[in-house]
Amino acid sequence: MLTVIKQGVLCSIQDTGRHGYRHLGVGQSGALDPIAVKLANLLLNNDMNEPVIEVTIGLAQFEFTASINFSITGGDLRAKLNGRPLYPGWRYFAESGDILSFSTSHNAQRAYLAVRGGFVIDDVLTAKSTDMQAQFGGYHGRALKMGDQLSFYADKTPLPHLGVKQPDYTNEIRVLKGPHCDKLPEGSFEHFLQTKWLVSDMNNRMGSRLTANDTVQHHATIASQAVHPGVIQYPPNGQPIVLLNDCQTTGGYPIIASVISADLRLFSQLGSQQPCRFIGVSVSQAHHAMKKLNSHLAQFALANNNNIEQ
Repeated sequence: MLTVIKQGVLCSIQDTGRHGYRHLGVGQSGALDPIAVKLANLLLNNDMNEPVIEVTIGLAQFEFTASINFSITGGDLRAKLNGRPLYPGWRYFAESGDILSFSTSHNAQRAYLAVRGGFVIDDVLTAKSTDMQAQFGGYHGRALKMGDQLSFYADKTPLPHLGVKQPDYTNEIRVLKGPHCDKLPEGSFEHFLQTKWLVSDMNNRMGSRLTANDTVQHHATIASQAVHPGVIQYPPNGQPIVLLNDCQTTGGYPIIASVISADLRLFSQLGSQQPCRFIGVSVSQAHHAMKKLNSHLAQFALANNNNIEQ
C-alpha cells in the first residue's frame, strides 16, 4: 500500500477523465495534464489510463508499505525518495518503508505519481477520476488525507532505469476563435491575442481567471449553453475565465476562444501571477498539434515495449 503521511495542498486520484456524461450534468474531471498521466503509465508498461495521484503545489509525503516500481511525470515539485532527489519523466523503485516526499517550486504546479499495475480504484461511470464537486470517484470522492491508504500490487523486481522526454511546458497557448466574438465589441478577439495576461489567485481545477492592466468590458449576453474544458468565457468585466477539467457543464458568458486540446495541459503548470499569452490558430493546426502529441506517445510506447520484462 501507499500511505499518506502528509496530504499536501491537494492530492487526488485522477485518470484521463470521465467522458460521455456531460449531457447528464456530469463533469469530465481527470488529470489537468493527461499526457503526463499517459507517459507515467507508459514508463511502467501500464495501460495509459491507469489512475495516478495528481500532486498539486506539493508539500505532500507518502510511505510505501510494499516494494513497487513507480514513476513521476509533470512538473518538477522537487520529489525525493528517502532524501534522494528524483526527477520527472523517470521511473524508480521503492522498497517497503521508503518515504516519498514532494516540496514546492515557483515553476511547477502539478506532478503525477504512478505505480506499476496502477492503484486499485473502483470505476464510477467508466472512470476512476475524482469528481470533488459531486464527491464521487477516486478515493471516496475527495482529496487524499493524512492516513489514507491506497492499494497496489507489490512488485519485487526493480525495472531498468528509464526516462522519457516530456513535451515542453510553455506559457504560449494556442486557441481557436470563439463563436461569440461578433457579439463582443469590435476587435475584442484581436485585443485578447495581443494582451499579456496573468493568472489570478482565482484558479483551481475548475478554471483559471485571467487579469490584465487593459481589458475590454462589454454588455453582451447569450443564452446559457453547453461548455467544456478549454472554453474561454468572457465575462462583462473583461477578465477571461479558462475552463478546466472540473468545470460546470453549462454557462452563460460569451465564449471568446477555446484552447486547443494539445495545449490545455499547459494550464496544469500555470499558477497564480504567472503570465500567459494566446496565439490564434486554425482547426487544421489544432489537429496537427494533437497528432504530434499522440505520435510522441506512440513512439515512446514502441521504443519501451521490449524494455520492460512482462
